[in-house]
Order: sequence, then C-alpha cells, then structure tokens
Amino acid sequence: MPSDVQSIDWLAIAPVVAVAGAALVVLLADLFLTGARKAALPWLTLAGLGIALLLLLPLHRDDDTARGTFCSPSGCSYVVTDLTLVLQLVLLGSAFVVVLLSMPMTRPDPDGDAGDEGEVPGGEYHFLLLSSVAGAVALAGARDLLTLVVALETLSLPAFALVGLRRDGHGGEAALKFFLLSVAATAVMLFGVSLVYGTTGSVHLARIADDLGRLDPRLETVAATGAVLTLVGFAFKVAAVPFHSWVPDTYRGAPIPVAAYLSVVSKTAGFAGLLLVAGIAFRPYAHIWGPALAVLAAVTMTAGNVAALRQTDAVRLLAWSSIAQSGYVLVPFGTAAGQGEELADTLPAAVAYLAVYAVMNLGAFAVVTLVARERGGLVSDYQGLFRARPIVALGMAFFLLCLAGIPPGLAGLFAKVTVFQAVIGSGTGWLAVVMAVNVVIGLYYYLAWTARLFAPSAPGLPSPSDGAGTARTPVPLVAALVVTGALGVLLSVAPQVVLHVLTVPGLLG
Repeated sequence: MPSDVQSIDWLAIAPVVAVAGAALVVLLADLFLTGARKAALPWLTLAGLGIALLLLLPLHRDDDTARGTFCSPSGCSYVVTDLTLVLQLVLLGSAFVVVLLSMPMTRPDPDGDAGDEGEVPGGEYHFLLLSSVAGAVALAGARDLLTLVVALETLSLPAFALVGLRRDGHGGEAALKFFLLSVAATAVMLFGVSLVYGTTGSVHLARIADDLGRLDPRLETVAATGAVLTLVGFAFKVAAVPFHSWVPDTYRGAPIPVAAYLSVVSKTAGFAGLLLVAGIAFRPYAHIWGPALAVLAAVTMTAGNVAALRQTDAVRLLAWSSIAQSGYVLVPFGTAAGQGEELADTLPAAVAYLAVYAVMNLGAFAVVTLVARERGGLVSDYQGLFRARPIVALGMAFFLLCLAGIPPGLAGLFAKVTVFQAVIGSGTGWLAVVMAVNVVIGLYYYLAWTARLFAPSAPGLPSPSDGAGTARTPVPLVAALVVTGALGVLLSVAPQVVLHVLTVPGLLG
C-alpha cells in the first residue's frame, strides 16, 4: 500500500532553508543584541546568503538531470534544474549586494537606535529582507501552482513592509500603493489559478501542460481565460504595462537599497514565475499568450523609455528605465507565437538578459546610493561628479553605458544582441524593429546622464577644492561598487559566462 508521506530531499531545498534559517537567527539576535552590538545583524544576513550560495554547488549535475522533492504521482512540487540554479544564483547574489548597499543606513549608533542616518531599523529590515529572499529562492524551484503562489506571496508581503520602513513620510504612501495594487493583481491571479485547476484537475505544471493538450473543447475557453489571468499576476510583479503604475512612486518612496531590491530581486523572481508558468504549464497555449506578451513587450519598453526622457529624479529615472528593461526581457516570450514547441530555444535568452541586467542595475543603484548621501537625488546633482569622485563617476558611466547597450558597456550589448537573435529567428520581425527604436530612445537619457558626469561642476555642488566631494565612502558601498563593477567588466570581456545558459539542454525541464 503506497504511503501518503512525501519524502524530503533536504539538499534540494537547502538554499531556501538556509535563507529562512538566517531570517530567524537575525530576528532572535535583534532581540538580545543592544547598542553597537546590533552592527552584527547585517553580517549575519550576509553569512546566511553566503551559505545559501555555497549550497548551490553540490546541486549542480553534469548530466543535466533534475532533482525533485515533495513528489506525488502527479509530479514534484519542487524541482532543481539548471534553470533553478541559474535563477537562484542571480537572486542570492543580487540580495548579497543589496545588503551591502543597506549597511550604512542600518548602522546602529552607540545608544542602539536606528542607523546614524535615521532611515530604517536594522533588525526589522534584515529579517524582512531575508524572508522575502526566501520566497524568491523558493519560487525559482516551484513546479506547481500552489507552491508558486505561496512563494510569490512570501516574497511580496515582507517587501511591502520594507518599502514602508522609510521614516520621512514617503515610505508609508509608497507601501500602501504597492500593497493595494499587488493585492488586486494577486486576486486576479488566484481566480485564474482556480479556473486552470477546475478545467485540468491538477496544479503541477507539467501535468497541466499534458491535460491542456487533450482538454475537452467545451472547456478550452475557460482554461485559456484562466491561463491569461494567471499570467496577469506575474505581469504585475515584472512591472509590465499596464500593470506598472506602482513602480515610480514605490521606488521613489522606498529606501534606495529597497528600490534596488525591487528592481532586481523581486523582478527576477517575477520573471522566474512567468518562465515556469508560460514555458511549462501553458506551453500548449503559446499561440495565445505569445502574441499577447509580444504586444505587452512593445508597449512596456516604449512607455518606460518615453517616460524616462522627462525624469529629473535619479531613482524615478531608474524606475522607468527598469520598466523599459522589463520590456526587453519580455521580448523572447513574445517570440513564442512563432516557435510553437521550440520555446526552449528562445526563453533562455530572457534568463541571460536577467543575469546581465541584475549586475548593471545594481551597479547603478550603488552609485545612486552613494551620491544621494553626499549630493542629492536629482540627476542634476551628478554634474561634475568626475572632478570630485573620478572612480565613482567612471563606474556610473560604465553602468549607464551597459544599460544603454553600447561600448564599453559590452555586457548590455551582448544581452540585447541575444534578445535580437531570438526575435529574428522566430519570424516576429516587427518586434525587433520596435526594440531597435527603443534602444535608440534609451540612448538619449543614458548618454545625457553620462555627459553630466564629465561636465563642469554646477554651483553649489561639492568639488575637490572645498573637500566636500571627497568624504570617506562607507566600506560596504565600496564593496558593492567593486563587486558589480568587476562582474560588469567580466561579462563584457567574457559574455559566455552568462550566455552559456542559452545552450543548456532542457533548461525548462
């Protein structure tokens, strides 16, 4: 008689357990540590993320076989494949850099109050961050709709609180807008999941794909509607138009490291869910969601780039740029209409772009975090930065050129070429034209921002002569800049480090 007890592969879920365990350790440590001893909290957070990264190593297999756990006759709820490992590496590595960006604003003073900048309480911040990262890492390995939804909400709920931790009044407003729109998107997604389950009788992604292939014709409309509504929830998470309205205000109202977290970690997790649901469960409906996502990609990149042209605030400009970048990542999804069963040939291009985007955007946010401490948050505050901080200015120029996709930012260029190749090979040439036009539009504001870095200093801004522009940079910020800069250079001279995912067989399982 078969047992109803599911076996657990603890090594498969070890990265998730490590991050969740680190969150509990940070929570307990915050209760017992006082005063300057709270400075240990970010180091505990970094240790937890570092351990989770190391636990990815024994999960890699040369034979490309999958490793599943929480399995039933219908399938496994959590599976470790090459796709899972690539996504978890990007998620954990990005979260590690975000913690480095956060350390100056959570540094305790001798009295044990909040950081010396008075921005956020360190204990709550690091606990919420790790809790959210645990949801993101679990989402990358989820292979049924219930696990996907639970992981997505585990990612999202702490993120609402992270946005609201800012103490100047803007955080609460930003968190409320983020929460209300997210709840609406989740409700729509859950309704879609219920329709999919009602028509197929299964929640496992691979089983859903099999059932949709032989569905009763009378249920096809209901199932297709459920598939579309399910994808809406992930479209909100990746900030695709028209589900993007929360992004500019939320990024601007949140602490800058939290904005960096939302733009990279949260968005990567959203795309991971979109990859799994569209590429596995709804593969038989690629002829439906493929054209829809192609239009969504075109509208998203256009709206993001056009709106970015008018921005004067650095974080809001990066927010609209982030929306445009989401459009580029959606392009391989839009090619599915022309590929049919060959989704594994195009969707990995989105994974490669996400990995490069994470490095580029985190580097830009690292510089914005530093400049906001010393000068201000407007784009005009970057004028003459090269004279005051030449290395920081060169780093920002490199990251902006990477986002623009022009030399010497070759990492961004390779990522965009990869997406272009996916489009051209699929027969959706009109999408390639739209993307090319948007790349040109993006050049304007990226190059305009870069030009400010090397322009003469504006009156009132710090300059080398008054010594204000040479204040000591916190070591964690320096480390974040070094890590992102080194990775950006590595991906520019050796893009095969990331582009290798394009040739991994069976990436979608």
